[in-house]
Amino acid sequence: MKRNTEKILQNLKDANCSTALISKYFDLEKSGNTYEQLKLLASHKSDLLNSLHKCQKQIDCLDFLIFSIEQQAKAR
Repeated sequence: MKRNTEKILQNLKDANCSTALISKYFDLEKSGNTYEQLKLLASHKSDLLNSLHKCQKQIDCLDFLIFSIEQQAKAR
């Protein structure tokens, strides 16, 4: 059981979960509230996806700027 808890803890840390989120997760574990655990994890996943999409948009902006500069340089 302890080994499984350690693996879960490491997984939560690897997923960039805050100390507060991790604590809440294990509190829900103790109370047997699997549904709320799943909601908590889904919410964190949603936050991560939003961050990813924001970063992707920033990368797209840079790609467009790089493309535009390269096109201007070729036209000279």
